[in-house]
Amino acid sequence: MKNVFLVFVLVNIVSNTHAQVVDSIPRKVRAIVADKFPITRVLNLTYEANTGYHYSSKYLGQEMPKTKIEAMNQIGASVNINFLKNRTWTLGTNIGYQHTSITAIHPTMATMEVEKSMHNYHYHYESLNLTRYATLWGKMAIYTASIATNGSEKAIERVNGILSANVVLKATREIQMTVGLLGFIDPSAIIPVIPTFAYKQQFHSGWMLDLIMPKGAYLRKEVLRNGRVSLGSDLNSTLFYLYNFDGSDKVFTFSQMEINSGLTYEHNLGRSFIATIRSGLKTIPRARIFEKNKAQSDYVWEASPDPSVYVNLGLSFNPFAKRRK
Repeated sequence: MKNVFLVFVLVNIVSNTHAQVVDSIPRKVRAIVADKFPITRVLNLTYEANTGYHYSSKYLGQEMPKTKIEAMNQIGASVNINFLKNRTWTLGTNIGYQHTSITAIHPTMATMEVEKSMHNYHYHYESLNLTRYATLWGKMAIYTASIATNGSEKAIERVNGILSANVVLKATREIQMTVGLLGFIDPSAIIPVIPTFAYKQQFHSGWMLDLIMPKGAYLRKEVLRNGRVSLGSDLNSTLFYLYNFDGSDKVFTFSQMEINSGLTYEHNLGRSFIATIRSGLKTIPRARIFEKNKAQSDYVWEASPDPSVYVNLGLSFNPFAKRRK
């Protein structure tokens, strides 16, 4: 859960499991279960803007002057492609980029005079993912192994591995349920192994409960002709690398965990394009800076930001999305 890539991989693994759930359901109900708004899409473009907020922080245990983030904007793009596939395995890749722009107002340490500064950070991630489909205790099982890299515009800064196993417990027209484990081969992982749980239930009222834990939880309902509204919360993060942070040649990692709560509206534009707008309250339980090869618990800087309002706009391309006639 520590960075953009790991959160993306968690969603990708669980959503791929849901895709295989569809294949385990009789053909006569597949069209009903198939999601017009799948979680994982081939191409995603996003823009997010956050309102200003304050945060208090500590550097090496020492209280720092309170700082105001006047604006924080992010532009992101990701590609998710399976390029080799048969009935028992799939080989694919995830590639993504995120640009973060921050305008901060803070007092200087020497004179305590207020100054404004602007910062731009580039972050990219790549992975090669192998998925194996099998049976376990008479249930469909999905095993995934990934090797991943991420870094900045200067270099690839980290290589890690991710392993997962998911078992489909139920697959009907109304209910799809899976459980599993997700493991990180990475010294900076907060928790090396975490359980995962995905549950989707369609109610007669038209509402749908969609849980992907620990990623998030939503209540969803299709509206208008090709739209869907969702209410809930999900876990996200912002990550980038810092150079010359303490005047040395060390490379540091900035990692910020975020909980986005609010309303989302998606609209199928036809020709496999989906537009998304979401807005609500962003809370940040933790923001830390630590040396890139050390654990997050061995941080040198930690902040406690105030909540802020966010607006996120997105456009995605997915050739498998269904459009209602």
